[in-house]
Amino acid sequence: MSISWNSIEGAIELGLLYALMALGVYITFRILDFPDLTVDGSFTTGGAIAAVMISNDFSPWLACLAAMAGGMVAGACTGLLHTKGKINGLLSGILMMIALYSINMRILGAPNKSIMGMDNPFSGEHVMVLIIIVVLVFKIMLDLFMKTDIGLALRATGDNKRMIRSFGANTDVTTIVGVSLSNGLVALSGAFIAQQSGFADITMGIGMIVIGLASVIIGEAILGARTVFWATLAAIVGSIIYRIVVALALQVEWFDTSDLKLITAVIVIIALVFPTMQRSMKQRSLARKRTEELMRSGGQQAKGGM
Repeated sequence: MSISWNSIEGAIELGLLYALMALGVYITFRILDFPDLTVDGSFTTGGAIAAVMISNDFSPWLACLAAMAGGMVAGACTGLLHTKGKINGLLSGILMMIALYSINMRILGAPNKSIMGMDNPFSGEHVMVLIIIVVLVFKIMLDLFMKTDIGLALRATGDNKRMIRSFGANTDVTTIVGVSLSNGLVALSGAFIAQQSGFADITMGIGMIVIGLASVIIGEAILGARTVFWATLAAIVGSIIYRIVVALALQVEWFDTSDLKLITAVIVIIALVFPTMQRSMKQRSLARKRTEELMRSGGQQAKGGM
């Protein structure tokens, strides 16, 4: 197996583009503890809006903003279904994901839309620098948002909804804001991916929630999530590492491109099982040391008694 620097560079670039999606998944998965499957639909919504607007000669950056707004509306609908409609969170996300399939088809007007050869931020030079700046700007903005009153209320909603309600906070509003913001970032990532790949496809969002979860879990296993700063950084790093691992796995001769979903599932399983095994081994080691200390102290007391 041999891998070139171009493959690694391409994987890092893709990882950064998907990092915004990972940040969105981090908000619902870790902060709100909300099982949001809207992601699979809102990612495509972002790509579809961007592709249609760019093909109609709108500015690519304006298309990105519109894509983010579209994702936020989709997320707000999921939040409303859960908080006001009293529908289970998982079911709300599934219903919205199904609805978005038809909406995305309406936006695209066809199963896919090509924007190949049209000017966009990813068609020029210094693409990597541009992507790093964009991702860092959104990371810093998210970090700062989490320190505001509504950001703190959002974090508290995920930790203990009943307690934060007793302090007078409206958890319905914080849930809607959180899910909306999450899907806005996911849709923005979809818009970037559509521009980078040169097309938007109705199936481009399938499996995005699993990739987002994998990025968050891998990043946390490596960097931890002691503070919001480290947790958001972990999501970005996890997204990059996930793409590098996939690129390396696809270099193995007996793996085909169609095995990508299998590789993703294996990576997520390893990322979930490894920290648990690590904790279990540490606990066993501590218990063994404690037992040895107790036995030594017991032996010394017995000698003293003689």
